[in-house]
Amino acid sequence: MTVARSGAVYLVGAGPGDPGLITTRALELVASADSILHDRLIPPGILAAAREAAELVDVGKVPGKAEVAQEEIEAMLIDRARAGLAVVRLKGGDPFVFGRGGEEAEALAAAGVPLEVLPGVTAGIAGPG
Repeated sequence: MTVARSGAVYLVGAGPGDPGLITTRALELVASADSILHDRLIPPGILAAAREAAELVDVGKVPGKAEVAQEEIEAMLIDRARAGLAVVRLKGGDPFVFGRGGEEAEALAAAGVPLEVLPGVTAGIAGPG
C-alpha cells in the first residue's frame, strides 16, 4: 500500500470521471493524505476514500463564479507541505492535460517541496473507448 509522506505534495490525476478508472495508487494516496485540494471534475465518490480527519478543500474552477486563483492554490500546497502535512492535489483527468499541473510542479520545485506526480487518464484519451 502506498502511503502519502508528510511534507510532500502529490499531483494526482483522478481519471476521466468514472470512479472505476482511478488507479489503486491514487485511492491509496487519497486515503492516507492529511490535506486534499481537489478540482470539481473529479469522479463522484472519490473523496469518500479520504480519512475522516483529512482536510478537504475545493479549489475547483467554475465558469462565471469567483474562484481560487492559481497562485493561491500553489501557495496553499506549499504552506501545507511546509507544515508537515501529506498533501494530495487531486485533479480530474491527468494533472498536466488542461490541469495546470505544470505550473503547480514548477512552484513546488522552486519552493523546494518534495513532489510526486501520479498520472491519470484524461477524458480526451478515454472518450473513444
